[in-house]
Amino acid sequence: MKKFSLKEKASFGLGAVGKDMVYALSSSYVMYYYQDILGLQATFVGLILMIARVFDAVNDPFMGVLVAKTNTKYGKFRPWILSGTVLNAFVLYALFSAPDLSKTGLMVYFAIIYILWGITYTMMDIPYWSMIPAVTEQPKDREQLSVVGRTCAGVGSALIQVGTVLCVAFLGNGSEIKGFRYFAMVVALIFVVTEAILFFTIKEKKNEKKMETTSIKDMFSALFHNDQAMLTVITIVLINSALYITSNLILYFFKYDLGTELWKNNYTLFTTIGGATQILGMMVLYPVLRNKLSNTTIFKSSLCMAILGYALLLFASFMNLAHNMVVLCLIGALVFSANGMLSVLTTVFLSASVDYGEIKTGRREESVIFSMQTFVVKAASGFAVFLTGIGLDMIGLAGNSEDGIPAVQSAFTITGLRCFMTLLPILGLCIAFLLFKKKFILTDAKTQEIAERLREKHDMENRN
Repeated sequence: MKKFSLKEKASFGLGAVGKDMVYALSSSYVMYYYQDILGLQATFVGLILMIARVFDAVNDPFMGVLVAKTNTKYGKFRPWILSGTVLNAFVLYALFSAPDLSKTGLMVYFAIIYILWGITYTMMDIPYWSMIPAVTEQPKDREQLSVVGRTCAGVGSALIQVGTVLCVAFLGNGSEIKGFRYFAMVVALIFVVTEAILFFTIKEKKNEKKMETTSIKDMFSALFHNDQAMLTVITIVLINSALYITSNLILYFFKYDLGTELWKNNYTLFTTIGGATQILGMMVLYPVLRNKLSNTTIFKSSLCMAILGYALLLFASFMNLAHNMVVLCLIGALVFSANGMLSVLTTVFLSASVDYGEIKTGRREESVIFSMQTFVVKAASGFAVFLTGIGLDMIGLAGNSEDGIPAVQSAFTITGLRCFMTLLPILGLCIAFLLFKKKFILTDAKTQEIAERLREKHDMENRN
C-alpha cells in the first residue's frame, strides 16, 4: 500500500494555512471594517453575519450531497476545492473593497457579498476535510493528515490575527479603506496559490464506494439520543461563543480604550503572545498536566483559568492596569492557554461520547456527531457576532473616520465595552462549568470501561 509522502502532507498543510487565513480575515475583521470604518450600524452587520452563518451551517449537509455525487477524472473533492477557492478569492476581495455607495446601497451590497462569501467558502471547506479518507487508506496517515491540517489551520488563523492591523496600516499608507482592500487582495492570492499546490500535488485514490452524507435530521437525532454528546456540544458552543465575542471586541478595546498612538503595535504584540500561548497550551501544557491529572480535572481547571483571566482583565481595565502591556499580556496568556487546552479536550470528549453512544444505543454515529459539532458551532458563532453588534450599538460606540484618527468615546461607551467584552464570556464559561460538573460522566475510568466493553463486543462480533 502506497505511503503518503512528505510532499503530499506539506501540500495539505499549505491548503489549511491558506483557507484559514481567509476564514480568520472574514470572521475577525468584517464587523470592524463595515461598522467602524464604513459606518454601518453594528446591529445590522451582526444580523447579516448571523443569517449568513446559520445559512452556511444548514448548507453544509447539502454541500456534502453535491460532493458525494461528483465524479470527474480529478476525483470528487479536488475540483470543488479549486473552483470554490477561486470563486471565494474574488468574493473575499469584493468583501473588503466596498464601492462608494449610499448607506442603503452599502447595506444591500454587504448582505449579498457576505452571503456569497459563505457559500463559496463552504464549496471548498467541506471537500477539503472530507478528502482525507479519499487520499490514503492507512489509519496512521489519516491521523497525521488530520493533525497537520488542524495545526496548519491554526497557523493560518494566527498569521491573520497577528499581521492584519500592521499590514493594513502599511499597505493603506494611513487609509484603512485602502489598506484592507490591498490586504484582502494579498490574502486572496495566497489562498489561490496554496490550494492550487494542493490540487496538483495530492491525488485521490479510486473509490467506488458512495460517500456517506449526513442530513440535519440525522445530526439532531444522533445528538438527542446521546446525552453526553449533547452536553459536549453545548459546552463547545458556550466556549466558542466566549471566544468569538472576545475576538470581535478586543480590537475595539485596544483602539478606543487603551487608545495610545502605539495601539496597533500593542494589539499585534498581544495577539502574537495569545496565539503562541494557545499553541503551547495544546502542545505543551496539556501533555504535561495529563501526566498527573485526569482530563475532567484539566478541563474544569482550564475553564477556571479562562474565567479568572477575564475577571482579571475587567479588574485591570478599571484599575488602569491594562495600559501596562506586561500585565495585559500575562492575562492574555492565561486566557489563551486555557482556550488551547479546552479545544483539545472538547475533541477528546466528543470522541468519547461516540463510544458512549454505541454502548447506549448500539449505533456508532461518529460522522453525524462530528457534523453536528460543525453545524452548531457555525450557528453559535453567528449568534455571538449578532450579540456583539447589538452590544456595540447599545454602548454607542462611534465609528472611525477615514483619516485614521480614532474617534473619542464617552465614559459610558468605554465602560460598556469593558463589561461586554468580559462579563458575557464569564457568564458563558460559568454555565459551561456548572453543566459539565453536574452532567458529564465520561471520566477517565468510565471511558476506559466503555472502551473495554466495546472491545469485547467487537471481538465477539468478529468471531461470529
